[in-house]
Amino acid sequence: MERRLIKNLDYPLLGVVLVLIAIGLVTVFSATRANTAINGGNPYLFVEKQFISVAIGLLGMGIFIGMDYRLSDLAYRILYGLNLTLLLAVILFGTEVNGAKSWLNLGFYSIQPSEFAKLAIILTLAKHLSEKERLNSLWDLGTPFLHILPSLILILLQPDFGTVLVFVFFFFVMLYMAGTNGRLLLGIMLFGVLLITLVFVSHHFFDTPLPFKDYQIKRLTSFLNPDADPRGAGWNVNQAKIAVGSGRFFGKGLFQNTQGRLGFLPENHTDFIFAVYCEEWGFFGGFILLGLFFFLIWRSLRIAIQAKEKCGSLIAFGIMAMFAFHVLENVGMNMSIMPITGIPLPFISSGGSSMMANLFAVGYLENIWARRQKILF
Repeated sequence: MERRLIKNLDYPLLGVVLVLIAIGLVTVFSATRANTAINGGNPYLFVEKQFISVAIGLLGMGIFIGMDYRLSDLAYRILYGLNLTLLLAVILFGTEVNGAKSWLNLGFYSIQPSEFAKLAIILTLAKHLSEKERLNSLWDLGTPFLHILPSLILILLQPDFGTVLVFVFFFFVMLYMAGTNGRLLLGIMLFGVLLITLVFVSHHFFDTPLPFKDYQIKRLTSFLNPDADPRGAGWNVNQAKIAVGSGRFFGKGLFQNTQGRLGFLPENHTDFIFAVYCEEWGFFGGFILLGLFFFLIWRSLRIAIQAKEKCGSLIAFGIMAMFAFHVLENVGMNMSIMPITGIPLPFISSGGSSMMANLFAVGYLENIWARRQKILF
């Protein structure tokens, strides 16, 4: 890696990512150390796995920083094809966990291809949009929609509705930043909402099939009225609210969480890790954590704005949108203001694939920032 490239890295961005990783490792350990049912008697099991994922992710980040972020035509086709191959392999040979077939068991390690698919689609879509001359009509938007559609279908078949929402969010952000008319995008979104509403109304009155099971639908809608089924679909939401509220202003202290440690809060090291963190560090700690995420998103936005080339700008906007949606959705579902979708909190939630994909994405952000001056190409 050239010395001038290293000199031009965004070190504040790297710093906040490392701080978030450190917070995540401590919180994962706190959430899992006493749960012998999942850690097999090894209190360090999950934090060890997370640390390995961090090491691999940092290595990959370094590699991606040293590469040219602009995909060649061959790299574009390979990456797009590999992404679809992995998503199809999950449908055919994947391992089902909690009702979703989202993992590929490689024997020594399990990966979740949909996490890497987010970055793959952002990279390939950015190249596709940067080469489009016009995005002013529905006809012009046909190829971008066809670009993302196969991945969305394969992820829906798992089914993983949360990841689909992430795709839809960064897709529309990238379309808008590529120059698509805002009114046109708003019309498409309103039509999509109307179509989804009609699908659910048809299911309710005419029992037409849905791509989700009944318990998954209840899980998605439980945040609207968790007390309607307090021991079923509403259990997780209520326990998360109790954990967040019991932290009060300064929290109970490190390793003093009770909702997760005593088994009241399920998935406390993945989906509801924010509730564990707030129980231990309170409102003040939650405010600091959200401030770190705000800084991460702001630096990503700054990189997108100052990128000297359209493809790099679109990549950065896509990654920024991905991080923003993950934070809003995960924090929201922990506070009962967003549906429960299983979306992890970046760099905090336990999950090797998520950690690696996020660090790879940071590598691309650093790459774009370091090469913002044309002389570095």
